Amino acid sequence: MDKSPHNEQNVLAMSDFQSTTGYAAIAQVEAYWEAVRGTRLLPKRSDIDPRGIERALENAFILERIAPGVARLRIAGSHLNDLMGMEVRGMPLTAMFTPAARTEISDLLEIVFQTPAISTLHLCSEGAVGRPPLEARLILLPLKSDLGDVSRVLGCFVAQGDVGIAPRRFDVMKKEVLHIAAGQPPAPAPTEAKVPKSPSLPRTEPRYSTGLSEDAPTFSGGRNSEGKRRPPYLRLIKTDE
Repeated sequence: MDKSPHNEQNVLAMSDFQSTTGYAAIAQVEAYWEAVRGTRLLPKRSDIDPRGIERALENAFILERIAPGVARLRIAGSHLNDLMGMEVRGMPLTAMFTPAARTEISDLLEIVFQTPAISTLHLCSEGAVGRPPLEARLILLPLKSDLGDVSRVLGCFVAQGDVGIAPRRFDVMKKEVLHIAAGQPPAPAPTEAKVPKSPSLPRTEPRYSTGLSEDAPTFSGGRNSEGKRRPPYLRLIKTDE
């Protein structure tokens, strides 16, 4: 889609992808976005390598948010050019919709950028002379810029049927929104290991045996049992020598 440098690890094999519907390109782009995203909330714009969605390049595009509710097409595949009959790069995404649907698309873009959220839209284009009816599907997958803000979208637009006379503009039949943050399973709350407490015993006063104990001897002031003073252990002897 562009010639900016990419990391080889961002090229994921999607060649074995199969789908029974006519919207295989949308499923491939969504699967690639999920694979690049990994365990992060959102992938970055610089993570997207066009080689990872090689079979869906004509339907893929990159949006840049330039104002609230306004996002322009920075890169777009040839399928979008065919639907509008002109080069769509630099045009707002709302240019591909009828005037009645543009306010709804602007509001949806803000949900995708601000929440952030994934949005899938089921679209139709009414038939007229030289313009057979068309059914289409569009997916919007938010991306972070290199600055970390959510201001980019990886998208895919698939219309089924003969385009006829361009430009073809679409109305919204149905829209689906998945809030990415809310869609994540809540992280388990950290639990602290609890040490089982030993059963507490009733506290009792210490008990001392008195049956074989002797009464504590009283201080006699250095006298014997007869009341006489005991001789001192040390005797002072004084001599004149």
